[in-house]
Amino acid sequence: MKGFLREGVIYALLFLIFFAFLFADTMALDDRLNIPSRVLDFNTIFLSIFLEAIPFVLLGVFVSSIIQVFVSDQTIQKYIPSNPLGAIFPAVIAGAVFPICECAIVPIVRRLMQKGMKLHVAMVILVSAPVLNPIVLLSTFYAFSSDLIVVYARMGLAFIIAMLVGLVIYAIYRNKTNPLREQFGAITHEHQANRSFTQKIKDIFYHASDEFFTMGKFLLIGAAFASFIQTFLAREVLVQFGMDPFLGPAVMMAFAYFLSLCSEADAFVGASLSQIFSTSSIVAFLVYGPMMDLKNTLLMLAYFKARFVFTLIAVVTFIVYPVILIFQALMF
Repeated sequence: MKGFLREGVIYALLFLIFFAFLFADTMALDDRLNIPSRVLDFNTIFLSIFLEAIPFVLLGVFVSSIIQVFVSDQTIQKYIPSNPLGAIFPAVIAGAVFPICECAIVPIVRRLMQKGMKLHVAMVILVSAPVLNPIVLLSTFYAFSSDLIVVYARMGLAFIIAMLVGLVIYAIYRNKTNPLREQFGAITHEHQANRSFTQKIKDIFYHASDEFFTMGKFLLIGAAFASFIQTFLAREVLVQFGMDPFLGPAVMMAFAYFLSLCSEADAFVGASLSQIFSTSSIVAFLVYGPMMDLKNTLLMLAYFKARFVFTLIAVVTFIVYPVILIFQALMF
């Protein structure tokens, strides 16, 4: 009953959004209801961010689903060298090749570790895949076509940071026990070679549907947050705050963590804030968010021991922040 009511509310909201999108102009609702101009501005900004991001979210979830269904863990693992340090660079390349979202990468990494992949190599794939993949590159290029330095910085710094994370995790956990918990009982979208082609196609749509609605709610929250900031908060205060060379990146990293946006769409939220926050702050938002966010933390806590999860968060945070400051010093 609860599930039926929840689905009913979701479909009702979708219907209202679709109806308003088609007929709001002809009905002149803003004049009839005397809606404040700020609310209309909020609505305009929110819709522009959301509608720009949706095509990339759809593309991302379908490509991710195809990989989940048709590409086995062994296919990824066989291209990773056995040498501990020599495996870090190929692991970043593997993360960049496969457009796997941050929602799907955690169970994939867990399976790779169960099949013998070294911890530090798996962590390189975990932090690199959601930010370096081709879908994210495409969406970032589209969102920042007038400021390509953000595109280059996001991809270049993420590549460097992923390798540094691998080196630090290797130094910390080289001789330690496996941080994985016992087998987590939730259903995952495993690659199954013995399934028929028709069933695999069905699996693609099932997985894409689940992933789209999972990520869609975070996109809605992020778009609403960015719209609220631009509409209702004093611009002078935000500019002074966002342009601070030390506070700006740290605040945007915190925003990225708690907003938990999907990496296929976060560039559009970042672009909407680019007139308020500095370039280095926007880059910090775009690099840190796909690597570490709240929903990823909850997923990792299901698969990994809590101490390891918080250690990984600390490692990524204390690598990203100084790297962003160095980038800021060199570029500006």
